[in-house]
Amino acid sequence: MPTTTRPRDVQVAEIAKGTTVIRSRIWAQLRFEAEYSKGKGTTVNSYLIQAREVALIDPPGGSFTDVFIEDLQQHEYYQQINYIILNHINPNRLETLKALLPLAYRAKIVCSRPAANTLKAAFPDQELPILTVRAGDLLDLGEGHELKFITQPTPRHPDGICIYDPQTKILFSDKLFGSHVCGDEIFDENWKALQDDRSYYFDNIHASQSKQVEDVLDKLNLYRLKILAPGHGPLVRYSVSRLIMDYRDWCNDQTQKTLTAVLLYTSAYGNTGLMANAIVTGLSAHDIQVTAINCEVTPPEEITEAIEACDGFIIGSPTLAGHAPTQIQTALGLILSAASKTKLAGVFGSYGWGGEAIDILESKLLNAGYPLGFETLRCKFKPTEEILRNCTTAGSDFAKTLRKTQQARAPIQSLGNEATSDRTELAMGRIIGSLCVITLQRGDTQAAILTSWVSQATFTPPGITIAIAKDTAENTLDHGGDQFVLNILRDGKNLRRHFQKISATGQNPFQDVEIDRSRNGNPILKEALSYLECTVQSRMDCGDHWLIYAIVNTGKVLEINGTTAVLHRKSGSAY
Repeated sequence: MPTTTRPRDVQVAEIAKGTTVIRSRIWAQLRFEAEYSKGKGTTVNSYLIQAREVALIDPPGGSFTDVFIEDLQQHEYYQQINYIILNHINPNRLETLKALLPLAYRAKIVCSRPAANTLKAAFPDQELPILTVRAGDLLDLGEGHELKFITQPTPRHPDGICIYDPQTKILFSDKLFGSHVCGDEIFDENWKALQDDRSYYFDNIHASQSKQVEDVLDKLNLYRLKILAPGHGPLVRYSVSRLIMDYRDWCNDQTQKTLTAVLLYTSAYGNTGLMANAIVTGLSAHDIQVTAINCEVTPPEEITEAIEACDGFIIGSPTLAGHAPTQIQTALGLILSAASKTKLAGVFGSYGWGGEAIDILESKLLNAGYPLGFETLRCKFKPTEEILRNCTTAGSDFAKTLRKTQQARAPIQSLGNEATSDRTELAMGRIIGSLCVITLQRGDTQAAILTSWVSQATFTPPGITIAIAKDTAENTLDHGGDQFVLNILRDGKNLRRHFQKISATGQNPFQDVEIDRSRNGNPILKEALSYLECTVQSRMDCGDHWLIYAIVNTGKVLEINGTTAVLHRKSGSAY
């Protein structure tokens, strides 16, 4: 049994021919974040592969630097290390790296490109010998150890990779398949006793990024795995297939939850990220499906899709030079343009001095009419244990309010009707549409509306119908005789992303876009697949949309070999 009276130490064992695990062990609770709260300690697992060339995988964090380096010297001369492989970067690991590099002066650092950018920022005055790798790249250490790299970017670790060694059939899986348990057992002989700890670890680390985890699991189908070598806890030898199956089941459990929340954030120094993780813990404890989105690495169209589909959202930001980062400003614009004002919202963030970014987020959402699910959370510098507890409580409060709000809105109907409604929304979501941009100019005013609700309506005369949301169509195409251009977008172009961003920020819609002029004076997008010059004939009031019927006056295909961009939806309740 672990005991808090034992000092930190390092445990070393050979796990396969030429492969050694170096387990930096702490028997007490490592930190006060929720993932460590079971109080069973943890291990930080590093690995040494000794073949014709030598690779050290994932040195531990700064609290283990001295004892790790001392023990490493007993097993390998520092100058014999050819590669230091980093499955991900964090500030703690940088401390050990700074102490290790002068000793292992021949070593190249192997990591993903995002991790390389982090390293360059951490060592601004030093030219590091960095070897960046991508999915499928190989690193031949000799004697059959031809390491293959598998990318596994997630919101928490956008720089993440894992490594497969075909010689030993070991997957060095980093954050996957771990647990926070400290003990003398190297492997999982008693794996059934670990099930609760494994599940708890998944809930705290991976539940909010289950989609990315599923993507990695699919990649692992290509490999024969004998050992899973995670970054924390016992190595997996006796329950490899079972644990992979458990991960799939746990990912699937997330999709079965009836209420969804999106948590958007960026984290300059890791402090906002710690708050985000604590909020996710509170949400997940109340059976809410949480999607965490790191806005630094997520394209706007994915953010828009998540915002439209969720029941509530929470946004967090650091304050940099008195402002929110550009990615958060973009995300806020997408929220204001895409999220229904009935969605529950929340705001949090960290700062060093003024915290202006948090105030801006809060005021923008309140002024737009969004109800807040908890009192805005603010943290100066690194969050304390009390602040993280408050974040977890806020996530719990948000979940309770979200559930009450949804119950209050639900109409009184039989269970059969609810099921029919859900099935109907899913069925309607299978209707696909061509992605188009309506462009028009009235005097000095220019407008562009991104839409996929377009259909041919008549042969003679040639005509189309377009459904436009009423809040979008205010004072637009509301009279017979109004003229516009319908630009049909080409698949593979970035025009969709451009107009999503423009609609969110309110900028000139044709900024940085090449245009021509139609016969009726309206803009034509030169990168479109084709365009139609149209004249409004009539408009019908259809619930929350206007249905516009327009005659097509003329048109032209601009790219004869292109294909039409198509929008696929999951539900008929959102665009």
